[in-house]
Amino acid sequence: MRKAKIYKPSKSAMQSGMKKFDKWIIEFISKNTSINPLMGWESSDDTLSELRLEFESKDLAISYAKKNKIDFELIEPKNRKLNKKSYADNFTK
Repeated sequence: MRKAKIYKPSKSAMQSGMKKFDKWIIEFISKNTSINPLMGWESSDDTLSELRLEFESKDLAISYAKKNKIDFELIEPKNRKLNKKSYADNFTK
């Protein structure tokens, strides 16, 4: 069967909020990629590689994959370390 990865997307460096990053995503891994000779873009005959499913929780994503007999790789998110800073710290050091 197809192999997929289950992950929680990370925010880009240009964003400070975490609102849109609470969903878990299943993406199918494409095996047969090739270079389009006309444009030079990467292309594939596999339409499942274009599919991206969103779930509210990790457990829902895993249960969906198991129910549909999808082999999956679970990628856990890295915890972000927050350094609380005060505006006054600019002047006290």
